[in-house]
Amino acid sequence: MFRPGKPIQRLWFPALLLIALILSGCAPALVSNTNPSSAATMAPVSVATTASGTISVVAAENFYGDVAQQIGGKHVSVTSILSDPNVDPHEYESNVQNAIAVTNAHLVIENGDGYDAWMDKLLSASPDPNRIVVTAADVVRHKLPDNEHYWYSPDNMQDVAQAITDSLKKLDPADQADFDANLAIFKQSLDTIRQSLSAISAKCHGTPVALTETIFLYQTELMDLHMMTPFEFQKAVAEGNDPPADTVAAFNDQLSQKQVKVLIYNVQTVTPVTTNLQNEAKRMNIPIVPVSETMPSGKTYQQWMLYQLTNLRQALGG
Repeated sequence: MFRPGKPIQRLWFPALLLIALILSGCAPALVSNTNPSSAATMAPVSVATTASGTISVVAAENFYGDVAQQIGGKHVSVTSILSDPNVDPHEYESNVQNAIAVTNAHLVIENGDGYDAWMDKLLSASPDPNRIVVTAADVVRHKLPDNEHYWYSPDNMQDVAQAITDSLKKLDPADQADFDANLAIFKQSLDTIRQSLSAISAKCHGTPVALTETIFLYQTELMDLHMMTPFEFQKAVAEGNDPPADTVAAFNDQLSQKQVKVLIYNVQTVTPVTTNLQNEAKRMNIPIVPVSETMPSGKTYQQWMLYQLTNLRQALGG
């Protein structure tokens, strides 16, 4: 059984210090929030009291938290910070509850590469040499240029799952057999996603599609779909910037001339430009396939990926 090695008295001191700094305005600056209302609409993170003998895990994003729960099972208590699919993750601003959760964590999982830079600041504010941090950017082997959405690749999620398993085994060697067994089940479940990707590729490879943001490129590549949208447009939207005017015009022409079969629309990075393109797709009766950056409630990572792929296959006529 895992026995937490951090006395509760020591855990609260840095958390309280950080809270005091935040309230006094002296804490390190967190992620800037271009939409002041987003912090209010973000569902508050629930910081449950860690039961004796379990590993406290904090995941920056809920899909990583779900993987940690699947592998850790009864041996972990997982808190996921980003969990609302209706909020743009790029505009998220961390809070005191997040700081307390990170302070008390034995294992922290983040994406890295700037996607969740606020987590790095929380970690720096409460240093702990005994805490293990898994950063997806450091362990995944399949990286697309200028694209940090690693979790959209099943191979990458297998890499992250392995790193989580290795970390849990270090924290709780007595239960490593459970972690290994759960990892084997998780790896096998990813084959269903790979099979869905292969099935779409077999029937629809080369089909022209449009994409409002870079998030889905990890899967369009695996399905061998022909991405028509200028990369500069996708990257600008992903980074919260206005896309170049010529790329907007090219995108609109592709829709108005029905050069694409479907529009894959990131519902969490919505701007007036993407809304106008969505309306143009509707006007031209081009199917719209919604995708999200964080996992919808009530679904596992595997169910989420398969649900979106099913919608895409239907939209492609497959």
